[in-house]
Amino acid sequence: MSLKLALLLALLAASAGIGFGYLLRLIISLGRKGSVELDIKRLELEAKEEAQRIVSEAEARAEAFLERNKKTEDRLVKKEELLDKRQMDLDKEAEFAKSRIAEARSLRERAEELVRERANELSKISGLSVDGAKEELFKTLEKEFEKDLLVRIQKLESDGKERFDDKARDILAVTIQRLAMSVSGEMMTTTITLPSDDVKGKIIGKEGRNIKAFERATGVEVIVDDTPNSITLSSFDSVRRAVAKLALENLVADGRIQPVRIEEFISLAEADVNKIIKEKGEEAAVECGVFNLDSKLLLLLGRLHFRTSFGQNVLRHSVEMAHLAGMIAEEVGANVATAKAGALLHDIGKAIDHEVPGTHVEIGRKILAKFHVSEEIIQAMQSHHEEYPYATVESVIVQTADAISGGRPGARRDTAERYSKRLEDLEAIALSFEGVEKAYALQAGREVRVFVTPDKISDIEARKLARDIALRVENELKYPGEIKVNVIRESRAIEFAR
Repeated sequence: MSLKLALLLALLAASAGIGFGYLLRLIISLGRKGSVELDIKRLELEAKEEAQRIVSEAEARAEAFLERNKKTEDRLVKKEELLDKRQMDLDKEAEFAKSRIAEARSLRERAEELVRERANELSKISGLSVDGAKEELFKTLEKEFEKDLLVRIQKLESDGKERFDDKARDILAVTIQRLAMSVSGEMMTTTITLPSDDVKGKIIGKEGRNIKAFERATGVEVIVDDTPNSITLSSFDSVRRAVAKLALENLVADGRIQPVRIEEFISLAEADVNKIIKEKGEEAAVECGVFNLDSKLLLLLGRLHFRTSFGQNVLRHSVEMAHLAGMIAEEVGANVATAKAGALLHDIGKAIDHEVPGTHVEIGRKILAKFHVSEEIIQAMQSHHEEYPYATVESVIVQTADAISGGRPGARRDTAERYSKRLEDLEAIALSFEGVEKAYALQAGREVRVFVTPDKISDIEARKLARDIALRVENELKYPGEIKVNVIRESRAIEFAR
């Protein structure tokens, strides 16, 4: 009984605990729910306030934007009204200007008509036309102020001439001072040193066979005298002397001096001299800064290394002129490149003037035109001897540079140039006859050796040829003493034994 009661009490206690726990849990849940709802209400309130603030700010910005737009629109309206007003004013001014122009044109036409009427009336009264009246007025003024005008013109000419002369002297003085080159005269002879006097006999050969063959092949006179260990080569042609010198030195070094070897060594020497000619032409062009010249033109330029003008080396003279012309062109503002090229090539005709008729200026013009040199350079070089008028300022510069270079103390010898020219003319006369193969002036122009073609000239005709040449020389040349004309006719028969 007590056990049942205990169980019943325990059951009741458990039920009561369960009910109390449920109640407690309900109470706690309700408390939490109220707290969450309060938070939700608080957040809703804050959100409403924030939304209200954003809306207020947006409305304020919108009102400000509308206010600015309204002000901008008002300004645009005012500007448009102002522009319309200005356009109206401009239209009025344009109309007014048109009316004034028309009025001015009408007044000008009326004034011209009045001037014509006045001139006609004056012409009728004076009996002079308008041109006649002008001429009469000018004559009157000229007579009245002739003395004053003449004095003023003379003063201007004098002052201008003095000023230009001073400027020209300053330019030339500075140019000459900036370029100082050594001056050495060219000689007509070349001395060769021999290892011993015994070599002279080999050079002469049996009965003079070697020396005759050498002189015939080179056109150079070999002078063998009592000077120990040396012989002299004489010729006005520097190229011939250079070939002869090189060939003879090689023959002496080889030791086998005979006619066949002489011809062989002369051919080799000519090739070497041609190489020197090419190098000299290229060096001169590079030194002067003149480029894009044809290779054949450079060869002709290099030949001037073996030419002289009044004893002055023509190539060095041309290079010196190019430097002078370049400096003068810089001072006066002319074309430096054209002035340099014209100066460097001004004597190019002298490279072949003994082969082609005409002055070296005319020959040079033809050479430059053949190699397509620009017309400006040809115009610059053609006036250095005043054969052609000065076409450009560069032509005056080239002529000035030529005078400076040739006028240096000791640069030239007139007698040497005249001597060289006489020898060239002597050879030219001999070569002008039919059947002449070669002609060489020797013995300082006292002898000319003429080699003829045996097939064309007989022995009797050779004598007549010598007389004809002598008569031409007497009539055309001026020379001291007498000139020996030596016509040589030689036949060779060559055969090989195999």
